[in-house]
Amino acid sequence: MPYKSLTMAIEILTKQDLAIFKNELLAEIKQIVTPGKLEKQKWLKSYEVCEALGICYGTLQNLRINGSISYTKLGGLLYYDYEEIQQNMAKLKKQVKKQLD
Repeated sequence: MPYKSLTMAIEILTKQDLAIFKNELLAEIKQIVTPGKLEKQKWLKSYEVCEALGICYGTLQNLRINGSISYTKLGGLLYYDYEEIQQNMAKLKKQVKKQLD
């Protein structure tokens, strides 16, 4: 069996290469985690609504049960219309303000 020589290309990364990679990675992460991302979506999942409103899942369930918030069930997932949630929260804010005046 003849001996085969294996050659391997070696790439050397410099600090500058790593700095460029870090900046590109951070830029991509910022795009994913940008505040206001929810505003671009038409439909939200339950956990997104809870995060946006600062409520727990039980509170969201109570809002569904008493008809304060509407939803669409598709498969096993519940979806909420972002614009409708915003409108409902604005109405609720006005009602609370009237009660406090």
